[in-house]
Order: sequence, then C-alpha cells, then structure tokens
Amino acid sequence: MTDKEQDSKKINPANLPVPDELPVLPLHGFVFFPGMGFPMQISHPSSKQLVDDAILKHRLVAVVTHRRVEEEAGAGGEGDSEAVIDPTRGGDGRVPNPDHLYPVGVVGYIHKLVKSEDGVYQVLISAVKKVRLGEFTQREPYLVAKVVQVPMEDGGGQEAEAMLLNLRNQFKRMAELGGTPTELAMTVNALTNPFYVAYLVVSQVGLSLEEEEEILEIDDLKTLLNRVGRELNKKLETVEMSHEIQKNIKQDMDKKQREFYLREQLKAIRKELGEEDENLDLKELREKLAETELPEEAKKTAEKELNRLGRISPSSPEYTVSRTYLDWILDLPWLKASEDNLDIERAARTLDEEHYGLEKIKKRIIEFLAVRKLKQDMHGPILCFVGPPGVGKTSLGQSIARSMGRKFVRISLGGVRDEAEIRGHRRTYIGALPGRIIQSLRKAGTSNPLFMLDEVDKLGMDFRGDPSSALLEVLDPEQNFSFSDHYLEIPFDLSKVMFITTANLLDNIPGPLRDRMEVIELSGYTEDEKLHIARRHLLPKQMDAHALSIDDLKLSDETLREIIRSYTREAGVRNMEREIGGVCRGVVRKIVEGHSGLIEVAVADLAEYLGPARFFSESQARTWGPGLATGLAWTPVGGALLFIETAKMKGKGGLNLTGKLGEVMKESASAALTYIRSHAKELGIDEKVFAQSDIHVHVPEGAIPKDGPSAGVAMVVSLVSLLTGKPVNRDLAMTGEITLRGDVLPVGGIKEKVLAAVRAGIHAVILPKINEKDLVDLPASARETLTVHLVHDINEALKVALTDGGKK
Repeated sequence: MTDKEQDSKKINPANLPVPDELPVLPLHGFVFFPGMGFPMQISHPSSKQLVDDAILKHRLVAVVTHRRVEEEAGAGGEGDSEAVIDPTRGGDGRVPNPDHLYPVGVVGYIHKLVKSEDGVYQVLISAVKKVRLGEFTQREPYLVAKVVQVPMEDGGGQEAEAMLLNLRNQFKRMAELGGTPTELAMTVNALTNPFYVAYLVVSQVGLSLEEEEEILEIDDLKTLLNRVGRELNKKLETVEMSHEIQKNIKQDMDKKQREFYLREQLKAIRKELGEEDENLDLKELREKLAETELPEEAKKTAEKELNRLGRISPSSPEYTVSRTYLDWILDLPWLKASEDNLDIERAARTLDEEHYGLEKIKKRIIEFLAVRKLKQDMHGPILCFVGPPGVGKTSLGQSIARSMGRKFVRISLGGVRDEAEIRGHRRTYIGALPGRIIQSLRKAGTSNPLFMLDEVDKLGMDFRGDPSSALLEVLDPEQNFSFSDHYLEIPFDLSKVMFITTANLLDNIPGPLRDRMEVIELSGYTEDEKLHIARRHLLPKQMDAHALSIDDLKLSDETLREIIRSYTREAGVRNMEREIGGVCRGVVRKIVEGHSGLIEVAVADLAEYLGPARFFSESQARTWGPGLATGLAWTPVGGALLFIETAKMKGKGGLNLTGKLGEVMKESASAALTYIRSHAKELGIDEKVFAQSDIHVHVPEGAIPKDGPSAGVAMVVSLVSLLTGKPVNRDLAMTGEITLRGDVLPVGGIKEKVLAAVRAGIHAVILPKINEKDLVDLPASARETLTVHLVHDINEALKVALTDGGKK
C-alpha cells in the first residue's frame, strides 16, 4: 500500500473542499447516493486512467448516473472482451455522451485501489456530497466537467424531525418483517444527517433508476423526507401483505404436513397390526354400489357422493356425514319388492281365523286383492280404521299384511309434533336423519310393505311445523310416487306401499288429510261377538302366556259372559283380556301351591279370582217412576247410557239444569220445555203447573262433562212423564234431536249407541226415522234381540215410551 493510501485513511472526505472541476465517472444501472460506500470493478482503459489521475491529485471524482439509452444497449465492444462487469461503461465500451448523463450526481472519494494481475481495478468509493454538473471541459480520454456543490442543510425544523422519526420507525418495521437486513435498520437509527437517512432508506425500497435519480435531484429536506416516506410506506404495505400470505401458507403447509405425517404413521401402525387399510372402506362402497340396483337419479347421486368422499380426509367430520348418507342410499329398497299373495280364498281364510266379525273390512281387503290380481300396477289403498280403543285396529293391520304376504311396519304418530319426523332433517343439521317413512322402509327391506300409521288423530302442531300437512303427500296416491325426504333429496316411490291409518276420533283429523283416506268405522262388539273372540283368541293366548293347558283350566260360556257383563264395560276387548289373564294367574297360583287336576272356574268363583263385580245393569238398579228416562250417548270409547231425571217443586216457573251439561245440551232442555208448554193441552198437562212450579233437570254422573243435541227426545219424554205422572218403559232407551215444532232429527253414532243399549240389557230403542239407513251396520245378533222404533216426531216417541209398546 502506498503512503498516499495510508494518508487517505486519516482524511475525512466530508471536510475536503469540492474543486471547480472534477473528472466524471459515469455509472450504468444504478444511482449513487451521498453517505454511501460502494466497491466496483473497473476494466476499461479510459476509466482506469481516470482513477490513476484522481489518485495522484485529490482522490475526488464526480460519479453520475447514465441515462437509459436504447442505442447503447447491446453486446460487443471493447468492454466485453475483458469478461468483467464494468459499471462505468455500456455495452460498446465507448466514452459516454455527456448529453446522456443526469445533471445531478455525487462527489466520490476513492478510499482504496487494488490492481489485480489481470489488470482489473478494484476500487472502493464513498459519496459524501452532492453536486450538479456544469460545462464539460474535457471529453477524451475521459470526461471532465465543472461542478457546483448542492447544499444538504438541515432546515426543516420540528416537522422535519417528526417526518424523520416516522421514516426510521417504518424502516424498522420493514426490517422486522424481513423486508431489509436488520443491520441497516440499526445504521439508519445511528445516522444523524437526515439526508443520509433518506438516501439510505430509498436505496432499499427498490425503485426504478429514473425514480431514484428524481429523488436525488430533490434539494429541500421536507420535500425529500415526504417523498421517501411515501415510497417506504408503499413498500411496507407490500412487505406486510407478503408476510401475511407467507404466514398463512406456512400454517396451511404445517397442518397438511402434520396430517400427512400422522396419516403415514397410522398406515404403518395398521400394517403392523394386520388391519385393513382405510381405502378399503371406499373400495367396499364402490363394490356395494355396483351390486345394488338403484334408479338412475339415485345412482348418479350416490356416485357423485362417493367421488366426493374419496377427496375427504377420514379424520374430517364431513367424512362421517357423507359416509352415513351413502349408507342410507345403498340400504334403501329402491327397486326391491315382495311378491303379493293373491290367493283370494287363502286371504279370506286367514282373516276369518284371526278376526271374528268385521265383515265390512274383510270384504274391502278381498276386493283389493281381487283387483290387484287383474291389474298389477294398481296403487296401494289408503284405509283409515276409526273406532274406540281395543276393537282390534292394529292387529287387523297385521292380519292383512300376513294374508297378502307383505312386510308389516307400524309407526306410532301419537304426540308427534315435528314435521321432520315425517320428512326428515336436512343434512346441514348435526345428527340429521331421514323421516320415519324412509327409516321404516329401510327396516322393512321392501318397497311395498304395509304401513300401519297408528293414532293419526293425535298428531300435534307447534313451531316445528305441522306433521299432518307433511302426511298429505305421503297419503295421496297421485303424489306419493315421488315422495321427497329432506335428508335424501331423492324422490322415492311410495305408490306401492299399502297405508292403513288408525284413529279413535275422525273429527280430530284435518279435513284435507281425511279426504285422502277411505274411512272404515269399527264400532264396539256385542256380547256374543265378545264371547266368540274370548273363546277363539283371548283365552288360548292368555293360557299360553301363563303356561296353562286345556287340562289345567276350563272356563264355561256362562263364566265368560259374566266376565263380559260384570267385570268389563267397553266397546273393545282389551279389558276383557286383562280379566281373563287375572283368572289364569289365580289358577297358576293354585297349581304352584299343590293343586292337581283340572280347575273349572264357575260364575260363583269369579269373585275369588277377580274380586266383586264392578258393573251392573243401571236401568234395573235405579228406582223407577215418572220423570226418569233412558237416553243414549256416544263417547270416544263407544256408546253409553244416559239417564235423564226431572223433578218439580213449588216455584215461579224456573228451569234448573245440573249434571255438568254443555251449552248445546242446555239448549236441548230449554227447547224440550218450550215444546211441552206450547203443546200442554195436547199432552194432557195443566198449564197452571208451569207458573206455579220450578222444574229441575238432572243428568247423573255430574263429574263427567256432557254435551250434544241427541238427548233431546229423552228430555221431552222425561218431562212429559213427570208432568203427566206416567212412568217411562224401563226396558226402553232413546236418542234423537228435537225441534220446537216437535220433529225428531237424525244423530250420529247409531251403531255405538245401539250396542251400548244391548250391553246394558235394553230390549227396545227409539231412533229417528232418518237414521234407518244406519241399521244396516248393526250385527245380526243385535237386530234379533232388539226392537227398534223409528219415529218422525215427538208424539210418536211419547206413544211408545209412555205405554207398554216398548216391551218385546
């Protein structure tokens, strides 16, 4: 190292005066800013001569950026032959044209010069001051120009200090995000000259050559800081966005890499344990899909869902949802149907063996089978069995299914309030499932089972929807061929299903739903019918349930009749079966205690097994006399007797009604009294009695609400009996609505009312003439033992009731 180089290390370039003229060292491709140091390689002879001359003088050169000129770009020339990147020359190696240099540059101080063996100069230059070029005084062998120093004075005041602080903070933030080296941020904080801070920051922002030169030419400090701050802010936003993207990508990659690693571990563990690979699950589903016969739409949906399942990770919750959905599609009997047994004689024999009576229903089923035998594509009927509890509605459905050879499915609708119970839940809900219809089809395994929809009259409705409205599509033969469940979202053909619904009350079923069903009413049984049912079905069933044989127990017909009369009072046979079961339990106890041989239970023995008699003939038990008449009432559990009692006392013509009567029944009592008062002379009643007496009408069993117009005839007969002193025939019951003109209007529930009269031992009934058509439905045994009087008006009823004409 020369002595001059040793001395240069001791010299502070910032203190050196700037000569009037300086050799110009042009730079290509970048801008040199004050406060920066830069090593460069120089290989061109003219540039090397410029450096040699500067070293011998004051070591100062004017470093100026060369403009981008298209004609100077390209390969070849002297400079390329040296195979060294020379920033002081373009592609052709010629001395630059002064017109192609920017007017503002820096004063560069040459700190160090190292000459390599191949002749290339390694030069370290630092820029300390900014100059503006003037007139060029020399062009060969290198450029020399007059220069004027551009002052860099700190005159911005407090505003400039604030801008400088913001610039340093932003640059520090960019360094934290990795947009620039951390060492440079420390350097920025250490610099005291605001111009140096701005120039160092702008060199790291990544601006174009023209933009950097434009910033170098700014003389005012505040303008400079404002411009650099804007450019840094843009760069910082880009860096922050890039950092956020990189962070998200890294998190996603880390999660996927972790899942992949765990999945590979799981595979290895399963392989060691000899377990099947998880992909085997999809393979089994594809094989099952290929083997299952599906409609076109269901098959397309299943294939689409299976392809989607293959792209879902088995650990994802969506995998279970999609797999369950596929299982439902593949398990449903879309095209699988059982073959109907169309043997009419066998079906009739099966129904007769399992059910006594019910001729109307058996006739309807045989008709359906007969039509199905001729027309195979007939839609299944929608039958509705309406009747009191215990008459065999549900068991009848099971017998129909057996006689037809179909699967039997029972669905209880009592208390169902959610529409989704019928149509299912959409798959967007957690734990979603198809509705009961689709679930039952899967359970049945055929597309044409017999569905027994029990208690359809007890469907509810609340904020979750109206299930009865959802049943409209299910029970409509014109619509149910494309029933859509919310879970499946694929139409399912229900037209082959035979639907049978049951209800206790027809009035509680909505009109549109009732219109879609063929209603068949099951009234109560007569005593003879109950006796046959007990002998043929209930007694053998209870004996088998209690491990008894015909050698252990014998019940005579008289004993069974006594059970029916004195221990049950119902339209069906459910309570009778319980009482027979009670007798069987008592016999079993005796056998266990050591009794051997046949035990015959007589009528007198029933109290030992069942306790004292619970029911008796109310008409025979009452104290009979004028003012007492027997009416007939309809209840949801069958018919019942309704006794009308009347009494008179001194008063002013008032009418008192008791017995928890409804509004309609009270109006019937008022109408009855009005008719009697208006026809007093015809009836042989003294008119003074109405002004001098109060009349009390009472219907016993006052805790039970009573209502309806059908007790009108009984009220008139009771009042006339009271006022004339003629008693009503004890063995006579009556029903019918009356008008003020004395006409007897028809009422409902005739079969149930007449059967109630037969059960109570009544021998004659008075019915409205218009109800004659309902007598066809009466059992033959009831028609044989009962005298029926059909009346048009109340006078005909009074003639029958107040004489011996009601006796058989």
